Amino acid sequence: MEQKIRRDLNMGDNLRRLRDVSGLSQEKLCAELQRNGCDIGRSTYAKYEAGELNIRASVIVTLRKIYNCSYDEFFLGLEVQN
Repeated sequence: MEQKIRRDLNMGDNLRRLRDVSGLSQEKLCAELQRNGCDIGRSTYAKYEAGELNIRASVIVTLRKIYNCSYDEFFLGLEVQN
């Protein structure tokens, strides 16, 4: 019996929006993340924005500090549809 895996909610659009509003390229953002103790490369971060990789909570905590925003900004529009 084959089981289908449901696709999880994706916050990639919110990550991209926050980065764009801040005026940062993926490279500059990753450099800032690394300065703050998150060893994230540009290719990994691109996968977060594309929804190909789930982002770790520690990265969200650091991004919140960089963007000076609320955690709600990362989850806008991600209400579960039943």
